[in-house]
Amino acid sequence: MEMKFKFLGGADVVGRMGMVMEGDGKVILMDYGMNPTKPPEYPLPAPRVDHVLLTHCHLDHCGVVPQVCKRDTCELFTTPLSAEVGEIMMYDSLKIANAESYPLPYVTGDIEKTMQNVVPMTYGDTFDLGNIEVTMHSAGHVPGAAMFEFGVDTSTLYSGDIHTIKQRLVNGARSVDCQNLFIEGTYGGRIHPDRKIVEEQFLDKVDEVVERGGTVLVPCFAVGRTQEIMILLNSRDYDMWVDGMGRAITRIYLNYPRYLASARSLWASKRKFKEVYNANTRRKAGSASVIVTTGGMLDGGPALGYLSRLKNDPKNAILLVGYQADDTNGNMLMNRGCVKIDGEIVKVNCEVQKYDFSAHADHEEIVDFINACHPENIVMMHSETRELFLRDLADYNVILPRTGEEFTLQV
Repeated sequence: MEMKFKFLGGADVVGRMGMVMEGDGKVILMDYGMNPTKPPEYPLPAPRVDHVLLTHCHLDHCGVVPQVCKRDTCELFTTPLSAEVGEIMMYDSLKIANAESYPLPYVTGDIEKTMQNVVPMTYGDTFDLGNIEVTMHSAGHVPGAAMFEFGVDTSTLYSGDIHTIKQRLVNGARSVDCQNLFIEGTYGGRIHPDRKIVEEQFLDKVDEVVERGGTVLVPCFAVGRTQEIMILLNSRDYDMWVDGMGRAITRIYLNYPRYLASARSLWASKRKFKEVYNANTRRKAGSASVIVTTGGMLDGGPALGYLSRLKNDPKNAILLVGYQADDTNGNMLMNRGCVKIDGEIVKVNCEVQKYDFSAHADHEEIVDFINACHPENIVMMHSETRELFLRDLADYNVILPRTGEEFTLQV
């Protein structure tokens, strides 16, 4: 069967994902996200759709889903974990839009309607959309993240965001034999350092800072990275605190142990960390040995408040463990040694280090995953460096679609 495909976003850029599949009388929307930039960036308007399939709960994949699910009263297929965390992310995006006076992409009632339309699925489950058989697989990106395999005349795999190595929080994605492979290329041309070495370097730096009498501030993304760092730090017996949305996400994760590499490890780390839940405990956390807190790019959450108190003492350290977008405080800190607080750019005099704890596969891992899937056709997406894969994929038919361009495949 021939199907038409069109990316509404995220084809040749990272983020604001959205892709429409049309065939057999069905219109299916794969993800529909936003980039939480200033102001937010959105994909192209979505046509009328019959179903939405959500790979995972990060805003650049789920952030505009309520706009479509409310309008079209369509089902949303995803894992129950992605649905629950995604709901939190959607409400948070509205909160930020209100605070920054940005136009609202939807209202709270649209989120409520979306959650009513969720059809919860898990890894290995198969469901039918007309004559299209869909199977869900683990994507290894964050807990609950999924790949979707479509079976009609042939097999087509849509990866979403993937990681193929075992992280402390989640196991890596496994290859799936397919004829057509839609694969993310976020880290095209880049290789991650060895994860075990990164973990050792990170822990050594934490030890060094604590031993010299300083405080370690670890700004983290609430979804995935906070929990990964907590599990890693569970081997230490310091006075450690966790603050921000990551606390709530941890509790949700523990309700879904099947999506975790080790629920026991996350439980143990949760017990090790003290939780900030009011102004008094936040004051206590400010003088702790280690503070793990949102936001990961130093633009939101409690992180900036802690930084304000810690920035002038060279014994302290800020350890960045996530991607720092161009227009963020985290990026400014890495490149200029300063941040913007209350509209004023101020110098940061404590130590600053960056560690690669990416939850995306790197260039070589993506190529290895592709080879293991044995596809005929490869659609590279979610990447600004897709062309860098071409030399390694000379034996395949590689398609590099642009946003808004329609193409067809036999599925």
